[in-house]
Amino acid sequence: MTRVRPSWWLLAVPMSLLALGTIYPLLFTANVAMKTRRDYVLDRFSLTDALRFDNIGTAWNSVGMGRYFVNSLIVVTASVVLLLLLGSMAGFALSQLRFRGSSALFLGCLAGLFVPFQVIMVPLARIMADSALIDTYPGLVLVYVAQFLPFTVFLMTSYYRAVPSEIIDAARIDGNSVYGVYRRIMLPLGTPALLSVGILDVLFCWNDVLMSLVMMPSAEHRTLMVGVTSLRGQYSDDIPTFASGVLIAALPVLVVYLFLQRQIADGVAAGSTKG
Repeated sequence: MTRVRPSWWLLAVPMSLLALGTIYPLLFTANVAMKTRRDYVLDRFSLTDALRFDNIGTAWNSVGMGRYFVNSLIVVTASVVLLLLLGSMAGFALSQLRFRGSSALFLGCLAGLFVPFQVIMVPLARIMADSALIDTYPGLVLVYVAQFLPFTVFLMTSYYRAVPSEIIDAARIDGNSVYGVYRRIMLPLGTPALLSVGILDVLFCWNDVLMSLVMMPSAEHRTLMVGVTSLRGQYSDDIPTFASGVLIAALPVLVVYLFLQRQIADGVAAGSTKG
């Protein structure tokens, strides 16, 4: 029998604890969502004795979560399409095209990774209000693109730097313009990175609460994550229904991650090591 190296145990133990700490809140939320309010008050940590889905229906219908789901779907789809389009173009330009100031521009994009939204929240809200973009889909889409574009540009630039320059030169000799090289060569080659970055951007935009809360103050245009907060107020203590809303909001993200976790890991690894 092969021996297990001690170094593997040193890695396996903390990773197992980390996995347990990640999975336990989800299991606890699902368990609470299956309880009645009385069962939760009597013992919040006990296992439910039956699978009850009444709370999920109540959470979906009581505050109009169907409308919030559609709002999130519209905003996230538009934001991710723009992020991938602009990020792939910028990544191609910064990695393969030679022009003055490209290094400084790339460093400027990297600097955007270290600026949290809380720092620019007030001036950005004033600018969006003056532009009549508060409480509109385009306004929130622009905020998402501005916030997450540096991350997308960073990964796409790092990925495209690994493409041999001979491929670009051969395409130019064949008569392709810069746009032709981008559309016919770089986009197909960058499909794995685009898929990975797109999944991460979906997770970022879908899970956002603060930016959506600032840019979409009316109840009609709330996103799903903000709409979940409506299930619990100052005079409401229906925790099982609130847990059901959290479960509904987390389920799409969980499904995406479970089915595409390999693409996420491969894309991040490629973007962080190549170039």
